[in-house]
Amino acid sequence: MAMLETLVQLFAAFAKIGFTSFGGTSMIPLIMDEMSSHGWMTDADLTNLIAIAEMTPGSLGVNAATFAGTKTAGMLGGVFAVLGVLSPTLTLTLLAAAFFQKFRTSKVMSYIMKIVKPVCIGMVLGVLVGLCRQTCITEAGGISLPGIAIGILCFVLLQKFKLSVPKVIGIAAVLGLVCFGVF
Repeated sequence: MAMLETLVQLFAAFAKIGFTSFGGTSMIPLIMDEMSSHGWMTDADLTNLIAIAEMTPGSLGVNAATFAGTKTAGMLGGVFAVLGVLSPTLTLTLLAAAFFQKFRTSKVMSYIMKIVKPVCIGMVLGVLVGLCRQTCITEAGGISLPGIAIGILCFVLLQKFKLSVPKVIGIAAVLGLVCFGVF
C-alpha cells in the first residue's frame, strides 16, 4: 500500500508542477521544493537531478520527472511522475480535440481554419527563409554552394528515397561538418 501511495504522491506532485509552471527552468524551484518536502531526495540528489535533466535531450520537466520518479519509486515511479508532469498538456490537448470535433462542421470553425492554415504556412515559410539565410548565404554576402547542395540533397533524400528525418538530419550534419571545415 505504501508503494501505491508514493506513486499517487509522485503523480500529484508533478501534476502540480506541470500546472503551475511554464516549463523549462521555471520548474526547477517547484521540483526542488516537492522533492525536499516529501523527503524523496537529498540536496546532492537534487543537484544531480537538475544537472542530468539539463544535459539530457528533451523537456526539462519530463527529464526531471523521469529521474526523480525512478529514483523515488523505480521505473513505475518514473512513469507516474512523467504522466503527472504531462497531465496539463494531455488535458489541454484532449479538450481542444473534443471542442474541435464538436465544432468541426460549424461555419465559425470553418472561417477560423481558413485563417489559421495560411498563418501556419506563413510561419513555416518564415522559419524556412531564416534557415536558408543562415545556411545558404555567407558572412560576406555571397552564396554558399555547399549549403544549397546539402539542402537539395536532403530534400531529394526525403522525397525521392523516403529516408527517415533522423537519418537525413544525421547525413546533413556530417556533410555540414565536412564541407564547412570542422574536420
